[in-house]
Amino acid sequence: MNSPASHDRLRIAALQPSVSIILDRLGALDTLVACTRYCVEAVPALAQRSVTIVKDSWSSTTDEILAAQPNLVLACVPYRMESLAALLKSGCPVVSLAPHTLADIYADIRLVGSIVHRVEMAESLVAEMQQEIAATHARVPGDGPRPVVYCEEWGKPLIHSQPWVAELVEAAGGQFLGDAAKQTTAEAVSAADPDAMIFCWCGAGDRVPLERVIARRGWQHLSAVRQRRIFCIADEWLNSPAPSILLGLRALAAALHPAVFGVKDIPRTLHTVASGQSTI
Repeated sequence: MNSPASHDRLRIAALQPSVSIILDRLGALDTLVACTRYCVEAVPALAQRSVTIVKDSWSSTTDEILAAQPNLVLACVPYRMESLAALLKSGCPVVSLAPHTLADIYADIRLVGSIVHRVEMAESLVAEMQQEIAATHARVPGDGPRPVVYCEEWGKPLIHSQPWVAELVEAAGGQFLGDAAKQTTAEAVSAADPDAMIFCWCGAGDRVPLERVIARRGWQHLSAVRQRRIFCIADEWLNSPAPSILLGLRALAAALHPAVFGVKDIPRTLHTVASGQSTI
């Protein structure tokens, strides 16, 4: 990575919400000169700032990003390599993050912390995340089988959630079904008959149409559906590799073990009428 000169004020273009969330938690929003509309949704404080809104790390053009005059671009998966290569060719430094695991997320927070000169805050933030995840796992009941959990990041095609989500499911007392970040099929999920289902589609917020999905895939007979253990968790709570995953962890723990973690954090589930038929 080519870094901007140390005497220059950092002017960062953030191309994914996770980057903006991390900068917010590090108290470094003043370094942002450009971000995406998804960043503004994830960090509402950005709406009050004079920040250029660009598309994202997949569809933003080089000219669009450079118009904000950043001296550093921070991107996180998914991103389009051709777009980042064009930025590098223009002479603009780029840091592209590609986390897979919780350890990767911690490393990225430390990296961003070093870039914005918030090293101690980054270490404190990582420690806070590690402590909550460990504390959640310690509260999980040790007796009895752990529920098998299907987590879906995308519905066309069906894609399992990322590896860090699998780790959060384990910390929340569940067993992650399938291979993280890999494609699957409705038939394979049906054959596995999971105990719980978590839907967290990229870009969908918390608006996954649960009833419609279950009906279209013919999943009405599955154990998770009959027990009403079908949940929608907000996109940025699980899919954004940032401190916001702690909110996803709380939602997972409440969904899987409500008797232990309480119902306050239980995410949205199926709406069922008195007759027992799901409605949209």
